Amino acid sequence: MSAHCQLIGAQPGFGKNISHSHRRTSRRFDPNIQSKRYWLPSEGRHVRLKLSAKAIKTVDVIGVEAAVARIRARGVKV
Repeated sequence: MSAHCQLIGAQPGFGKNISHSHRRTSRRFDPNIQSKRYWLPSEGRHVRLKLSAKAIKTVDVIGVEAAVARIRARGVKV
Protein backbone atom coordinates (compact mmCIF):
# COMPACT_ATOMS: atom_id res chain seq x y z
CA MET A 1 0.00 0.00 0.00
CA SER A 2 2.94 2.36 -0.37
CA ALA A 3 1.69 3.99 -3.59
CA HIS A 4 -1.73 4.88 -2.16
CA CYS A 5 -3.19 8.36 -1.55
CA GLN A 6 -4.85 8.82 1.85
CA LEU A 7 -7.28 11.50 0.65
CA ILE A 8 -8.62 10.47 -2.75
CA GLY A 9 -7.53 6.83 -2.73
CA ALA A 10 -5.40 6.96 -5.89
CA GLN A 11 -3.53 3.69 -6.34
CA PRO A 12 -1.42 2.05 -9.04
CA GLY A 13 -2.96 1.16 -12.37
CA PHE A 14 -1.71 -1.74 -14.45
CA GLY A 15 -1.12 -2.11 -18.16
CA LYS A 16 1.34 -3.26 -20.78
CA ASN A 17 4.54 -1.97 -22.35
CA ILE A 18 4.41 -2.55 -26.08
CA SER A 19 7.77 -2.84 -27.84
CA HIS A 20 8.51 -1.97 -31.45
CA SER A 21 8.02 -5.64 -32.36
CA HIS A 22 4.67 -5.51 -30.50
CA ARG A 23 5.65 -7.83 -27.65
CA ARG A 24 3.72 -6.99 -24.51
CA THR A 25 5.15 -6.97 -20.99
CA SER A 26 3.39 -5.97 -17.79
CA ARG A 27 3.97 -2.56 -16.24
CA ARG A 28 2.61 -0.47 -13.40
CA PHE A 29 1.43 3.17 -13.48
CA ASP A 30 2.12 4.64 -10.04
CA PRO A 31 0.39 7.82 -8.85
CA ASN A 32 2.57 10.79 -7.92
CA ILE A 33 2.61 10.21 -4.13
CA GLN A 34 4.22 12.84 -1.91
CA SER A 35 4.69 12.88 1.86
CA LYS A 36 3.47 16.25 3.14
CA ARG A 37 3.43 17.72 6.64
CA TYR A 38 0.54 20.02 7.61
CA TRP A 39 -0.23 21.98 10.77
CA LEU A 40 -3.57 20.92 12.24
CA PRO A 41 -4.73 23.89 14.37
CA SER A 42 -7.67 22.11 16.02
CA GLU A 43 -5.35 19.52 17.58
CA GLY A 44 -2.32 21.78 17.96
CA ARG A 45 0.01 19.38 16.16
CA HIS A 46 1.49 18.52 12.79
CA VAL A 47 0.16 15.62 10.72
CA ARG A 48 2.11 13.86 7.98
CA LEU A 49 -0.04 12.75 5.07
CA LYS A 50 0.80 10.63 2.02
CA LEU A 51 -1.00 12.45 -0.79
CA SER A 52 -1.04 12.41 -4.57
CA ALA A 53 -0.21 15.65 -6.39
CA LYS A 54 -3.91 16.09 -7.20
CA ALA A 55 -4.84 15.64 -3.53
CA ILE A 56 -2.29 18.29 -2.46
CA LYS A 57 -4.12 20.76 -4.72
CA THR A 58 -7.42 19.63 -3.20
CA VAL A 59 -6.09 20.33 0.32
CA ASP A 60 -5.10 23.83 -0.84
CA VAL A 61 -8.71 24.45 -1.90
CA ILE A 62 -10.73 22.82 0.92
CA GLY A 63 -8.26 23.29 3.77
CA VAL A 64 -6.40 20.84 5.97
CA GLU A 65 -9.21 20.49 8.55
CA ALA A 66 -11.74 19.36 5.94
CA ALA A 67 -9.18 17.09 4.29
CA VAL A 68 -8.36 15.34 7.58
CA ALA A 69 -12.09 14.97 8.25
CA ARG A 70 -12.52 13.24 4.86
CA ILE A 71 -9.56 10.96 5.53
CA ARG A 72 -10.95 9.97 8.93
CA ALA A 73 -14.40 9.38 7.36
CA ARG A 74 -12.76 6.79 5.08
CA GLY A 75 -11.52 5.00 8.22
CA VAL A 76 -7.83 5.91 7.94
CA LYS A 77 -6.04 6.84 11.15
CA VAL A 78 -4.33 10.26 11.09
